[in-house]
Amino acid sequence: MRMSYFARFCFCYYFLSVVVIHVSVGEMYTSLLNVKQAISVERKLIDHLKTYIDNEQERLEDIRRFYTKVSDLHAELYKGPAAAMANPLAAFTLIKRLHSEWLNVVNSDEAQENTQALRSSYEEEEAGLPKLEDLQGAAKGLMRLQDVYALQVPSLVRGRFQRVTEGVPVDVYLPTVSILLSGDDCFLVGKVAYEQEDYYHSVQWLEESVRLFRGTGGEWSTENAGTLEDALDHLAFSHFKTGNVSYALSLSQELLHHDPLNGRVLQNVEKYEKLLVSTPPRSLSSDGLRRPSSKYLRTRDTYEKLCQTQGSQQTLSKNPGLFCDFFTNGNPGLLLPPVRREVLSLQPYVVLYHDFITDKEAEDIKELAQLGLRRSVVASGEKQATAEYRISKSAWLKGSAQSTVGRLDHRISMLTGLNAKHPYGEYLQVVNYGIGGHYEPHFDHATSPSSPVFKLKTGNRLATFMIYLSSVEAGGSTAFIYANFSVPVVERAAVFWWNLHRNGEGDEDTLHAGCPVLIGDKWVANKWIHEYGQEFQHRCSLNPEE
Repeated sequence: MRMSYFARFCFCYYFLSVVVIHVSVGEMYTSLLNVKQAISVERKLIDHLKTYIDNEQERLEDIRRFYTKVSDLHAELYKGPAAAMANPLAAFTLIKRLHSEWLNVVNSDEAQENTQALRSSYEEEEAGLPKLEDLQGAAKGLMRLQDVYALQVPSLVRGRFQRVTEGVPVDVYLPTVSILLSGDDCFLVGKVAYEQEDYYHSVQWLEESVRLFRGTGGEWSTENAGTLEDALDHLAFSHFKTGNVSYALSLSQELLHHDPLNGRVLQNVEKYEKLLVSTPPRSLSSDGLRRPSSKYLRTRDTYEKLCQTQGSQQTLSKNPGLFCDFFTNGNPGLLLPPVRREVLSLQPYVVLYHDFITDKEAEDIKELAQLGLRRSVVASGEKQATAEYRISKSAWLKGSAQSTVGRLDHRISMLTGLNAKHPYGEYLQVVNYGIGGHYEPHFDHATSPSSPVFKLKTGNRLATFMIYLSSVEAGGSTAFIYANFSVPVVERAAVFWWNLHRNGEGDEDTLHAGCPVLIGDKWVANKWIHEYGQEFQHRCSLNPEE
């Protein structure tokens, strides 16, 4: 059986409590919480499919029973003595079967009713199913991980996370269970890249798709959205666009073996042959595939290197001013016990506070945030908007003095000596990252007078206090680009840094990024503390250059 290209995608989700919260259109991929919630609905769909299979088996058993009954009559009765045919009972049952029983079997609506029941069950979950943007976002997430961590596509297809170091494949992460990708999986990733005219990625993923489809003899499966012909078609044109005309011709000729009357492919073959006559063919070289340009092309290499090292910190040998200690900030509330402080950098000044938050507090914060999670936004002029360079969902939490949020605000104030209360500190922002979730290089402080940061009318963001609410198995570090170091995710720890110099100017060395999460469910909470309200806590310097 072979079908033309169609799309049918089933990511669903559920909310962990008794309240069902439907995911906003096209945003499931931006939060791993939503992806986890999809498991429950797929379980429901599995149950519905099992019911369908059981009903169909029962229906087919009835048909098989009828077939056996009729076959036995023809094998035993109708091949016997002529006297058996003269038996009026035999004649009657023959006429009855031909008049009504065969009609009932052939015209039965039971198969259609079973199919309709399955479709109805599927449609009940439709509000929570992913949209095209989710599929595209998930595919882009895989390609982002591929790029940032230099992962090899053939390894990803085998369920391994490997990059080549000095010509040898090295495991970046070794999963306990390997998830193998099919030819159709690879086709869909490659097609997303293809439709963006990103032939660097489309070639790599479609090559794997064609290889896997060939391995199955080109057989089409019911759940597949693509076929070998689809993959060959897209791969041939991708190679043509990268300048590899000879291979594009070879793939198109292979495609014609499967679809010899395809007029468009015939025209392409003619076009490629003419090009090869007028221009000598060239094989695909390392220069043939180039990564798409990036808004952060200037810092991309440093950013990716810091992400790949997953926590490349400065050392005491390079900077003897770094140290660890038990810190109280002169506050009696921190005496028992004092906080373990690790100074990671002096310029910019970045500190890691270990065990800042308890497991119970972290879970409370995540639970409070779940209902309010929305797609994270970035400053866009005077407004805020979603962006491809920030893939996550976030929620803002207010808190009374007795609440978990209020207690964290108080603890932050004791540690930093700053006024963290609203409006001098923004409400606590809780963030859950999505598939390949990341935040490309950015400043926390406003770099434009029209920034939404100034809407509080309490000045710029003086400092950042970021709390790691969860651990991850791989990836997700915070990379300081110009300072050239990164901070790994340390569960229950908090990172603090100054965004502004003493003179109120932004510190460019605080350019930082949230590296893509390779494996794990990353949750953080951000507290941004503003300039106003800190006049006596963080005094200005007499030196205007400081």
